[in-house]
Amino acid sequence: DSWISDAAGSLLSSFAAGIAAERQAIGAAVTQPWSNGQTEGQITKLKLIKRQMYGRAKLDLLRARLCTA
Repeated sequence: DSWISDAAGSLLSSFAAGIAAERQAIGAAVTQPWSNGQTEGQITKLKLIKRQMYGRAKLDLLRARLCTA
């Protein structure tokens, strides 16, 4: 709490204002046991495969590669 008020007059004022505005969400993200890690990992894997196949294949080959990955 005190660092947010201290940061109000510094270069971090915009960052501190954003933290103060989203205080409940940030608190929940830090204290709750829930995580999006599994979802984020699957999205990253999909993007990697798409990048590897860029310009080489159409949707049917991409689908085949995703089903075997």
